[in-house]
This record gives sequence, C-alpha cells and structure tokens, in this order.
Amino acid sequence: MEFIDLKKQYQINKEVIDAAVAEVMASGRYIHGRQVVELEERLAAHVGVGQAVGLSSGTDALMAAFMSLGLKPGDEVICPAFTFIAPAEAVALLGGRPVLVDVEPVCGTIDPAAAAAAITSRTVGLVAVDLFGQCSRLEEIEALAGRHGLWVVEDAAQSFGAERLNRKACSFGQIGVTSFFPAKPLGAMGDAGMAFTDDEQLAEKMRALRDHGQAGRYRHLHLGFNGRLDTLQAAVLLAKFSFFEAELISRRAAAEIYGRTLAGLSPVELPRLLEGNTSTWAQYTIKCPDREGLAAHLRDRGVPTAVHYPRPLHRQPVFEGLALAAGDLPVAEDLSRRVLSLPMHPYLEPAEQALVVEAVAGYFAASAWREAERASL
Repeated sequence: MEFIDLKKQYQINKEVIDAAVAEVMASGRYIHGRQVVELEERLAAHVGVGQAVGLSSGTDALMAAFMSLGLKPGDEVICPAFTFIAPAEAVALLGGRPVLVDVEPVCGTIDPAAAAAAITSRTVGLVAVDLFGQCSRLEEIEALAGRHGLWVVEDAAQSFGAERLNRKACSFGQIGVTSFFPAKPLGAMGDAGMAFTDDEQLAEKMRALRDHGQAGRYRHLHLGFNGRLDTLQAAVLLAKFSFFEAELISRRAAAEIYGRTLAGLSPVELPRLLEGNTSTWAQYTIKCPDREGLAAHLRDRGVPTAVHYPRPLHRQPVFEGLALAAGDLPVAEDLSRRVLSLPMHPYLEPAEQALVVEAVAGYFAASAWREAERASL
C-alpha cells in the first residue's frame, strides 16, 4: 500500500500526461513556453482572481509574494507555529522576523485571537496557512489585517481546490500562493508553485522577480531570483488539471469512508471541517494518544503513515533566537504530539481502506484489553 500513490495516478492517466510532455519536448520551448501562460490563465479563472504567476516552487511563490509586498529587514510577520517551515523560513530569509502564534485545536489553522494579540508596531503582515486540505478562518484574518493596515498572504499549499464561504482557496488576502509539489492534490512531476492576486502591479512585480527582476530582456528593475515555472511542469499540470475535479471527488469519497468507519473509535479524534469549508483532503490526519505505538502497529501490517508535523516551528533549532513565539503555544505543542496521517489519495481502494481501519481498530481494541487486564490485577 502506498501513502500517496503517484505511480498509480500516472499509470491511469499516462496517455494524457505523456502527450503533454511530448508536445513540449518537440517544441524546444522549455522556458517561457506557451503552456506556462495557459496554465496561469486557467488557474486564475478557476480561483476567481485576475492574475496568476507561475513559479518554480511554493516556497519561491512565498518569497515573490513577500518581496512584492515590500517586506524589509526587521519587519514582523505573524505566522502559525503548527505548519511546514516554508512561510516562516521565507520571512526570515528576507530579513524579517516570523512571529509564531498558536493555532485552533479543531483544525490546526492559525487562531485569529492569537494573531490579534501578537500585533505590534513592527507588524506588517500575516500569513494564514491552510492545513490538511481546508482553509483557515480567512475572512477573520482579512478583517483583522484591515483594522491594523496589514497585508495578508494565504498559504494554500495544501488547499488548492478547496473553498471557504464559497470563495476558492488562493483568493484571500493581497496574495494567495500554492505549491504543486508532486504529493499535493494538484501536483507536478517536480517542484512548481503559483501566486494569485487581483492586484496587477503586484503580479507584474512578481513576474519580474521570478526572472532576476527583469522587466524586458536585460532590463532589471528589481533584485530578483531565478524562480521561473518551467514549461514541462506547466504542461504536466495542465494535463493533470483536466482530471483534477474527478480526483477531488474521489478524495472526498475516501474521507467519507474513513469518517464513517472510524467514527466512535475511542480514543481516536477524527478530522473535522470548519463551518463553511470544503476540503481537498490533502491529508487525512487523526489525533490520538500513543501515536508511535499506533504507527508501529500499522507499519507491521503494511499500512504506511506520516506525521504532519512532529515539531512546531518555535521548537525548531534553526529558529532559536530568530523567531518570536508570542507566549506559550499549547495547542501547537499538543497537536505535534498527537497527529498521525493515514494513507490518502484519489486511487485508494476500498479494500485498502478496510485494511487501514481494521488495523487502527485492532490496535485500540488490544490496548483497551491490556488496560483491563492491568486493572484486574
């Protein structure tokens, strides 16, 4: 069993993917090919914004977003502590100070109240990171930023295709960004990313920044970097986008099966959606005690698992003395001890899910029996 079965995805959709790649190879336009512009236009329309800018990774999309918004050394940017390192890392690489705040216990996304408490005179913006496939309370973050004159970047690396209050992920804030890392719901066959905005000036600057700050050949307006989305990855993404909605339906069906068959299994806490959210189910992440014991039990029965994430950002060695943790962060600490992601992808077979559920239930049934035996002694 695969945790995310990219090989099966390719085998089933081989014809359309191979044709897209072959067209690029025959064209000789491997950088700035027409597929890049076509992908930008199609995904901007899907999200419902005016502009999309393809980049070489989700992290480079964050870098371009922060640079275009004018992030300067010493500026503080509020980020959730329970997430992948990329948002806080990009802030720090540009000389800013990531201010790490706690998250909500149900969904693990940034807590608007914690974010509000962390605002200082040095704060310039907030990063709202969508987690495990669903959006954070983005309308509350936007309202908070508006009251204080701050910008918002939505990091939708795990939620492209999801919705919050009938708005698509990537459509919130001044800029929304996503990642097309291969394991994402819409994944390339290598690294790729994209930034979305309704602000034409921000989009124009990000297009220059991704290409060494150029606005026209050898006319450099900004200090930029090499962050272009290459044509091959754009072609692969266009091919995969043609069956993306069908894959989302399959992901949601798999999540429904997990939810129904694992319901009531004490002491497992199943993922829940915030009211007004849909999810891409980028991961199916449960919370449980004795995570290591359960993971080992599943591994012995051929069921792969992953931990997203085993250490909150304020506990990362790289941020010692650099990131500012805004007080105690008990929810992030608790989640990092209890989360465990089960196999999730569009091609997960019912028999495979049954094996996963049986193994999870078996572990906790055996644990309950052992506890009863000890209590009787």
